[in-house]
Amino acid sequence: MSITTYDHIEGQAEDTAQKEARFSFGENWARFLDVLNEDRIASAEKSLCRMLGLPNLSGKRFLDVGSGSGLFSLAAHRLGARVHSFDLDPQSVACTKELRRRYAVNAADWRIEQHSALDADYLSSLGSFDIVYSWGVLHHTGAMWRALDLVHRPVVEGGLLFVAIYNDTGTQSARWLRIKRLYNRLPRPLRIPYAVAVATPGEIKEALRSLVTGNAGHYLRTWGSSGYRGMSRWHDTLDWIGGYPYEVAKPEEIFDFYTERHFILRRMKCGGVGLGCNEFVFEKTGTARRHGIPAGE
Repeated sequence: MSITTYDHIEGQAEDTAQKEARFSFGENWARFLDVLNEDRIASAEKSLCRMLGLPNLSGKRFLDVGSGSGLFSLAAHRLGARVHSFDLDPQSVACTKELRRRYAVNAADWRIEQHSALDADYLSSLGSFDIVYSWGVLHHTGAMWRALDLVHRPVVEGGLLFVAIYNDTGTQSARWLRIKRLYNRLPRPLRIPYAVAVATPGEIKEALRSLVTGNAGHYLRTWGSSGYRGMSRWHDTLDWIGGYPYEVAKPEEIFDFYTERHFILRRMKCGGVGLGCNEFVFEKTGTARRHGIPAGE
């Protein structure tokens, strides 16, 4: 698929998204801050180092595109990076600033702004970064492929791009698009009961499976522990059910897309049950390396 075709499709997608209600990501993350603690921050730091393949981020310039709760901006800062965070949602920006106030009040090397990942001029104005990070964000812009194209540009030669994008599961993804649209069209008092109703069947199946396999304790701990990225299971569930706009991509599409743009894949982690995010860490090289079938052919 050529970039021209992407632009044509996404112009329509962005127009549709702008006409419909968007999920209140910042509102959800503001509630998440109530349960944030040192264990969750430490888990975030470990997961970031693990995926990037680095022991720390000392001396690195780190761009957090769509900072959300601000947890991973904070993790990058504590790992030694000079951090620039931005998000479109004003409440998400407020969350990120709150974490800076709580944990790094005197940080002169952590800048936070409100901007869109689709603003090419803004991204160009930021300069270059050793690491560009955007986890679970770009598929919510209403123009995912354009956002994916824009965020790689600030990466320095030899730098890393870390993105996570919802997996395309065909008809299952189409079903979840309908679920998400309905959530955002409902009156506010009905949204939480709706989310609980949507999540309950899957949770019952997982609870029963944990009983059969003797892992009930582990299942229960997932509701209170920090998890692999330091996040909260309930807030992630609400983000998943309500997160709209919503786009998806197959792993090979992301791979081919960035291979065409002079990146090579360094690490990949696939979503556990197919519906979650696929995580990719790419390194920017001087020469495009094509593998498999290039995007657009």
